[in-house]
Amino acid sequence: MKLNEKKLCELGRAVIQVESDAIASLSAQINESFVKACQLLFDCKGRVVVIGMGKSGHIGGKIAATFASTGTPAFFVHPGEASHGDLGMITRQDVVLALSNSGETHEVLTLLPVIKRLGVPLIALTGNPNSTLAKFSDTCISVAVEQEACPLGLAPTSSTTAALVMGDALAVSLLEARGFTRDDFALSHPGGSIGRRLLLRVKDVMHIGAALPAVPESALIIDALLEMTEKQLGMTAIVADDKRVIGIFTDGDLRRMLGRNLNIHNTRVTEVMTPHCTVILPDMLAAEAMQIMEQKKINALIVVDEQQCALGALNMHDLIQAGIV
Repeated sequence: MKLNEKKLCELGRAVIQVESDAIASLSAQINESFVKACQLLFDCKGRVVVIGMGKSGHIGGKIAATFASTGTPAFFVHPGEASHGDLGMITRQDVVLALSNSGETHEVLTLLPVIKRLGVPLIALTGNPNSTLAKFSDTCISVAVEQEACPLGLAPTSSTTAALVMGDALAVSLLEARGFTRDDFALSHPGGSIGRRLLLRVKDVMHIGAALPAVPESALIIDALLEMTEKQLGMTAIVADDKRVIGIFTDGDLRRMLGRNLNIHNTRVTEVMTPHCTVILPDMLAAEAMQIMEQKKINALIVVDEQQCALGALNMHDLIQAGIV
């Protein structure tokens, strides 16, 4: 059976609109209760223990992961497992963040007396501010929505989206309050493209020593071409006697000189090089080097020290291979 394309698009847009409205209404809940929750989380000496059942549990797992990656140590505990021993993972130094749209989830309510006996602060994220969970909590943030995006009004849709967004609001607010930096973020994301972009430095990928293409300012064009061919980076640095970089000769410079009818065997490379070329320092992030190349529309860079002496070289291919893109 062929589906009705028009009807599908209408339903899809309707869902997005309902959930967008639900998110927009959350702004009113950024109030004293939200501030108190942030303070409890900020003052936590242990970890944030997130609990939730069913779909709320899935959202809770994501919130815990976001906390953990942005400077607030956190983990998720399934309330069903908590009743059978995992509650021992909660210490008196922790803070509990409990999610339940109804605020009456049995598996969550079962844990409340033990949480209170431990003296652990409890933050509730619920769609029912008058629920048992809300009344038991030290502070309650309402994530109530007018309607679910599900036309049956049954499947958690808008409500789970609202809870997730409020969790993000808490995590990002704490990130700012803690002064959490890009370097801090990189340390918790050493793997994958995020880690590479935030941790990898130019000195980690540049060509050094014998692999660095460089010729003296007295070199002829033929010498520069031979150096470029051997080092295979599509360029060579032109250096003074004290190793300071005075220019660069690239494949582009070679193409531009072809119409000048120059003798490559007796013309010095300084006549056709690009002087005052863009250079970078070795401690610069490789991602920043990539950005410079893209902005200036160049494919290679020379790496220098504070005295502008050549230390290394890299090209766009090196950065692509390193996974910076």
